Amino acid sequence: MTDQERQAWAVGEPEPRWNRRLLLGAGLTLGGGLLLSGCGRHEQVPEPTLRVSITGKGEGDQERLQQLAGLTTPGFKVSFAHFESGHLVIEALNSRALDYGSMSEIPPIFAAASTTQSFRQIAVLHGDVNNQVVLVPKGSPIQTLADLKGKRIGYVRATTSQYFLIRMLRSVGLDWKDITPVAMGVSDGAAAFSSGALDAWAIYGFPIQRALATQGARILKTALGFLSGNYIISAHVDALADPKTSELIGRYLQVTRQAYAWATSHQDEWTAAIAQEIGVPLAYVRDQFARKSASYALRPVDAAAIASQQEVADVFASAGLIPRAVDVRPLWDDRFNAILQRKA
Repeated sequence: MTDQERQAWAVGEPEPRWNRRLLLGAGLTLGGGLLLSGCGRHEQVPEPTLRVSITGKGEGDQERLQQLAGLTTPGFKVSFAHFESGHLVIEALNSRALDYGSMSEIPPIFAAASTTQSFRQIAVLHGDVNNQVVLVPKGSPIQTLADLKGKRIGYVRATTSQYFLIRMLRSVGLDWKDITPVAMGVSDGAAAFSSGALDAWAIYGFPIQRALATQGARILKTALGFLSGNYIISAHVDALADPKTSELIGRYLQVTRQAYAWATSHQDEWTAAIAQEIGVPLAYVRDQFARKSASYALRPVDAAAIASQQEVADVFASAGLIPRAVDVRPLWDDRFNAILQRKA
């Protein structure tokens, strides 16, 4: 129960003195309704609920994917909450509003550099990086990454878009100070880009296809070669400490693996559903899928995944974008590796 839902109960009224004989008579008069209604019945225990994040739409919509794949979670319910970006998922985990959430490698690094990390990283979701790009408006004179110098570029703070933008700039001898970076959320970025307030936009997911389809935008560069393709599954430390909730997380990981396996083998159905959800022509989503660098799949925690995230952390530290260097190893928990190594 939330604070808003709590109601104050009135106190101080004396307890009424019921006549025992009258009470018994009333119970029997009402067909045994008061005294006998519980006979032969068992109170139904509500199913436990796992609180799970969904980041973005399209391929990030795990709820829709599981519905299409016909997958259920017998014995427990899943309550989905939608977020625009991974750093908001981290905030929700830290505030104990989620049990389980997904994000890129970057948001946990910013959390690790702060005083609050109420989560552990329990699995790797490896997938596409060609759905993360720098977009330029229709008719833009920008043709290369070097042309970004001095330009006003939108990005989402503490996400992959900030990281790959830094690396792209460095690849052509530019630095963060050589552009005018504009941090904004996905919705605000979309509005700024469509209105001409940005020279370029570092962004991910379905806004790319929408900008291509409705505004004539152009992809300047994808994140292939700049991102590892690793995304992170995290769980709240309290959820992991509770044996029952930890068991639900393990079972949900198996369902998630099955969902991604279904998406890989039913690409036509999945692309059609995504196109309908994000409101763009099917051809654009098919084009995105055709350019995929990899299909999504869950992987166990291993040394390579930890090293990849550490490299990202070091880039942010060297750019002065986090207050201190961080060691990401304490964020990882491999307790579900045996489940993740099974066949989906």
